Amino acid sequence: MPPGKTVKLVAFETLQFAALMTTVLVVLERFARIVGAGGRSASYWLVVAISIAYVTSATLLVWVPLKYLMVKRRSFLAEVEHWRWTPLMFVCLSTLPCFVVILAGAKVQMGDPNKTERFTELPVSLVLFSLICVDITERLRRCRLTGRADMLEQNYDVSSPVLTHLETVTTVSSQLPPGGDQSPTSPEVTNGHPPARYRDPSVSRPPSTTYLYASSQSWTYTGRLRSLWRRDERAEMFVDAFLFWMDTVELVRVAGDSAVFRTDWVFPIYILAFLSTLRVAVTPLCPLLSTAGVALQDFPFFVLRVALLAVFGFVTPVLYPLKNLLVCLTFFYFNFLTKMKFFRARSLF
Repeated sequence: MPPGKTVKLVAFETLQFAALMTTVLVVLERFARIVGAGGRSASYWLVVAISIAYVTSATLLVWVPLKYLMVKRRSFLAEVEHWRWTPLMFVCLSTLPCFVVILAGAKVQMGDPNKTERFTELPVSLVLFSLICVDITERLRRCRLTGRADMLEQNYDVSSPVLTHLETVTTVSSQLPPGGDQSPTSPEVTNGHPPARYRDPSVSRPPSTTYLYASSQSWTYTGRLRSLWRRDERAEMFVDAFLFWMDTVELVRVAGDSAVFRTDWVFPIYILAFLSTLRVAVTPLCPLLSTAGVALQDFPFFVLRVALLAVFGFVTPVLYPLKNLLVCLTFFYFNFLTKMKFFRARSLF
């Protein structure tokens, strides 16, 4: 029986290649139906032959050679730590051609009212779902699929606000030497302990307080419902992967609306949706991911959704542009405004 790492490698590579091949073939076959409508079977089979040739050439010339280099770690690809080359290849070889074909199908049908093919569920249920599957396999690649999750063996972390090590803060008067009188400048006792400068070094310090919702805090429960107190980071990866793409899924869904698909608005929708898929090339722990999320997704999505709401009405829930706006504002506030002298000189909160 082959070792477990080999089985996992073969399973992941097979799943990723199946996602690459199936997505392109299905979307191009649907486009072939549009082109071959009206008894033009030659056009239909020509598009099918082009799709098969494209998948074969992309696999032999790009996918397999780069996969071999990544597995053997014999190129510069293995030295780059903050980029994921497999999702980037999938976006360029599968997601981009599929979006281009869908836009070509929309362009072909704009002048013909008899054609009503809107690729209803393919962009969301097939193209983006395949991309999500590739993203999940890359997240799970460093994890064991059996036994307990070992967070030391995987390059993954759940992003959450963490506040740890709340230290005791003494006043200015506590730093002055003790006098004979009980003046306000005498050392103060804080939280039942003398100031650090005059504390007996033989007395051990109390453990620092940890924030209640810190991800590093371990939770234990010994009651009757202890079976419900279970948490595994590998299962949370699936949740995080789907939540990571929900904004893009909603924008692509809007493009399939009957009022939007036959207009020129479908082009900026798919262009911005493709730009947002480029975020998958950044590793989850890289600080560049936050900047890429604002620059490639939240800010352009907010502008586009406001325009869509102004032109077509409520084709998308107001929740999404509000989410994009809040993400952009909080990003600029906490990363730039809080570094200014005005905010650093005052403790308002």
